[in-house]
Amino acid sequence: MKKLFVTLLLCAVAALSATAQEQEKEMKTGWSFGVLPTATYSLDNGFQAGAFGDVYYYGDGNTYPDPLHKISWEASYFTKSHRMRLYLAYDSKYLIPNMRINASVTYMNDPLYSLWGFNGGASLAGLPQPYTEYWSNRTLDGNGEGLNYFGMSRKMLRILANVQGRIVDHLNWAAGVNFWHWTLGDMRDTGFTVDGDDNKHYYSKEKTLYRDYQNLGIIHADEATGGNALEINAGLVYDTRDIEAAPNRGIWAEAYLNGNVLQHQYLKACVYFRQYISIPIHIPAGDPVFAYRLAWQHTIAGETPVYMIQNNPLLVQRNMISEGFGSSNTIRGLRENRILTEGMAWANMELRVKLVNFKLFNQYFYVAVNPFFDAGVITKPYRAAEFEAAKTSTAATNFPLAQLYDETKVGDIVYSAGAGLKLAMNQNFIVSVELAKCLYKPLDASLWLGIGINYQF
Repeated sequence: MKKLFVTLLLCAVAALSATAQEQEKEMKTGWSFGVLPTATYSLDNGFQAGAFGDVYYYGDGNTYPDPLHKISWEASYFTKSHRMRLYLAYDSKYLIPNMRINASVTYMNDPLYSLWGFNGGASLAGLPQPYTEYWSNRTLDGNGEGLNYFGMSRKMLRILANVQGRIVDHLNWAAGVNFWHWTLGDMRDTGFTVDGDDNKHYYSKEKTLYRDYQNLGIIHADEATGGNALEINAGLVYDTRDIEAAPNRGIWAEAYLNGNVLQHQYLKACVYFRQYISIPIHIPAGDPVFAYRLAWQHTIAGETPVYMIQNNPLLVQRNMISEGFGSSNTIRGLRENRILTEGMAWANMELRVKLVNFKLFNQYFYVAVNPFFDAGVITKPYRAAEFEAAKTSTAATNFPLAQLYDETKVGDIVYSAGAGLKLAMNQNFIVSVELAKCLYKPLDASLWLGIGINYQF
């Protein structure tokens, strides 16, 4: 029996190795479609319903595993925040010779968006009495109103187009234009019921951080209801990755300026350095890869309006939303957009290990895990002068500023750890599930779950 088990094990290893070799030799041609339901859950937004996917065109297969054209899309709705998202994107390195085109249109409606405050750990979400009741989304006050102190609403329309052109091998220039239209306001809810009570209740629009920030002058009157932005970016991209979606080796670095030329002008410097190092352990499904990212985003001129402060400008969009510090885009394990600030430096490190690969329905798949560690620190706080002035503001007499803001925590290092599970099809369409825990107590959001597509970087 022992010999039989060893024989079967060796046969299985040989089959997996053969599949890996076959996947390296064969090319994918024509069209490839990946469609999945967005039956996910997040701490911030609740259950997600809808669908998302990628469409790839490989032509005769000479560029495989890179597609000639890639179209990404999503249409979804979230049960807790009532967020609606619509997204359509196009990406190609081959539409125009020696140039890369990346364009997208996004619409998002957040009737119950969460504003946790500015500057991360300095803005404390835990409130002492008598404000503890504000923490709950389903707590009722004496008048039967729901108390959601960190609630507001927003609508966003974004249209972007970015272009890269070759300078020399692996070095490109990059430029782009991004238009944004924002509408901000109080929460827009359709009412809710609580256990043992069939009556409809509605959130209080007066008892919110959004309103208090306006009364204190931290959110300025000319930005409180939204506005427009036209961002122009320009810089350099250095890229030696062997595969874009999930590299085995190479460097991907970007340095660029991003500025708004409309109302509330500002200029940001953005630097990203990512490296992928193959570890020669020779697992049948593929060698493990150590990947890390060092990033810095900093406002060097002007001031970002409140409706753009969560934006994390990128030259190439890997996910539908590139917002804030926290959640799936930067520091995993934090609430969505938990750190809103003018400057931030952060790092991500993870080990990507392929467990098995196989062929199914004429498509190539692999399963991988990725334990990770993330960390970040604020390099420039947001509205520091306004917070200082608010200490002596007459409006502060009815506002617990001392409990809600502690500027000594602005420079604290935020860090988290976790692990993910990946299912990839044809090395490009990657379904991702990640669990993380924030290890910095002021921003601890219990166990964080993120489900989506692609590796984070």
